[in-house]
Amino acid sequence: MDLSIVDLSAVPDGGTATDAYANTVTAAQQAEQLGFSRFWVAEHHAMGDTLAGTTPEVLLGHLAAATDSIRLGSGAVLLNHYSPYKVAESFGTLDGLAPGRIDAGLGRANGSPAADRALGTDRRVDDPDEDHKENIEAVIAHLYDEYPDDHPYSDLEIPRSGAAPPVPWVLGSSPSSAAIAGELGLRYCFAAFIRPGFATQAFDAYREHFEASDSGTGLDEPTGMVAVNAIAAETDAAAARKRAVAEASFQRMARGVVGSTPSVETAIDELGGVPEPTPATLDPGEWPRAISGSPDTLAGLLDQLADRVGVEEVMLQQVVADHDDALRSHELLAEGVGIEPT
Repeated sequence: MDLSIVDLSAVPDGGTATDAYANTVTAAQQAEQLGFSRFWVAEHHAMGDTLAGTTPEVLLGHLAAATDSIRLGSGAVLLNHYSPYKVAESFGTLDGLAPGRIDAGLGRANGSPAADRALGTDRRVDDPDEDHKENIEAVIAHLYDEYPDDHPYSDLEIPRSGAAPPVPWVLGSSPSSAAIAGELGLRYCFAAFIRPGFATQAFDAYREHFEASDSGTGLDEPTGMVAVNAIAAETDAAAARKRAVAEASFQRMARGVVGSTPSVETAIDELGGVPEPTPATLDPGEWPRAISGSPDTLAGLLDQLADRVGVEEVMLQQVVADHDDALRSHELLAEGVGIEPT
């Protein structure tokens, strides 16, 4: 399978956004060297000193200068907050900086009421799905210069590199987002670390609604990717200890607690012990929110999950307190899956 990474630009304990961005650059450079297919950065708002990834379109420009060949993208730009034209302009600029290697990952999410007000976001949308679909279509029409001659926007041109244009992806964690991707004939990435129980249903909806695209996106058949929270270590037991950070963080979020990522030791204390290692074989229909294991174990788990939804690429998301743990996990997983270094 192909492996990719979505990075949250987590602020290290006692650190700043500068430290978070430096870690993101290091992770992108390592991913390129190890042979990962793509490296995406996320968008979150009002996360205090926890996550610094607020503006992927800015951070991606920096990553373009720090890498040479890996595909770079947003995981995702939250389109409900912005003008489609401005989003298209941003990705056209990124394409100029990194010709032919930009992914335009398009999603939606509401943050806190205060953050949404500050962003100018209108939560009172009559049909959120139709609104999202129209916004995605508008981004693509701007990027691919597909407005008809009689459209008011037909004379608007997005500066670009002249190479292959940014590739649009629809990102989501529900069957409704999957149906939108299918109806538009676009690539789809499901965030299984958010709602793992809907993964199979979402990909079923994607394929059921899929219509080949007649736009410049050129997608003739369903093409998907699943994003999974996963961490590798030398042994299953060592990996389970590191997974404690993600498990404790999920529990904190469920309680509405926003703060720094707990250390391994703090996470284990909060959980009341070390989590059990993820079984090497999952029961049918079982899809944990986070998984862990040695390189061989985790490679097998990812293969099982990818096979269930019929995709050939897995995107890794991690919640760790120590950036070195993330880098080591990427290295071990590349070894376990057998991707080739560049």
